[in-house]
Amino acid sequence: MRFALLEQARNRLALVIVVVFVPVWTTLAFEVVTRLPVRFYVRPAGRAVTMDGNVLTQITGALQALALIVGFMMFVATARSAPFDQRLALAGYPRLCLALAKISALVLVAAAVAAYATAWMHLFWQPRQLPLFAAGLFTGALIYGGIGIVLAAVLRSELAGMFLVIMISFIDLLLQNPISNPDANSAVLRYLPAYGAMQSAVAGGALASVTWSSLLLGAGWAAAAATSGMTAFALGTRSHRPQHSTTAPAMSADVHEQDAQPVAAGDPGTPAGR
Repeated sequence: MRFALLEQARNRLALVIVVVFVPVWTTLAFEVVTRLPVRFYVRPAGRAVTMDGNVLTQITGALQALALIVGFMMFVATARSAPFDQRLALAGYPRLCLALAKISALVLVAAAVAAYATAWMHLFWQPRQLPLFAAGLFTGALIYGGIGIVLAAVLRSELAGMFLVIMISFIDLLLQNPISNPDANSAVLRYLPAYGAMQSAVAGGALASVTWSSLLLGAGWAAAAATSGMTAFALGTRSHRPQHSTTAPAMSADVHEQDAQPVAAGDPGTPAGR
């Protein structure tokens, strides 16, 4: 896990994006977007809440930023370490340990980035339920980190991986924002990856009552993405060598044939000859 975290720390582009992009994007969303009230339907609570448009856009932008950052970080780390992980697995290193190290690194990275985004947004407004709000951001980061691991198993181009993460997160979160999509309360949107994370973040920001049930949906998506990523990782590091060698039986047959040959008396190479 230490080496997995060091590998994440070496991704300087991702670190710069975390430090610079998250504050810039969330600040612009809060200052530039209209402050007119917008209705957002919180399905776990069974009712709509009213939030300022800039606050709702800031939440959507923070989730998208976390999706891009964590998804890109896990994609790059998994793709670059794949050959070395395969050599370790072929040398006998337990693949379960390698998988657990990647999952642990994903959880720590997602938690750190979500805490950073939550602290920054807390400077502009105060969520009604800060733990639920932070958990929503954390869940969204986990989901797209798992998606990044899955994409690394089927792609080798960092450009292609980044493009897919951008497009998936863009479609996912754009459709859930009522400013850009008047039908954002459609039941079809429940099948989007970050739906549970978005519902939790908005509920934590606007409601004083506890509505943690939406996190179960997000946790399910996160678990499914992580499981798919680890399955792809296990398939990518499996050994392709044959389990049994055909050399040993052939050598054994040769030895039996030599033992079956008659030995002439007086042969110096035999005990009788000696």
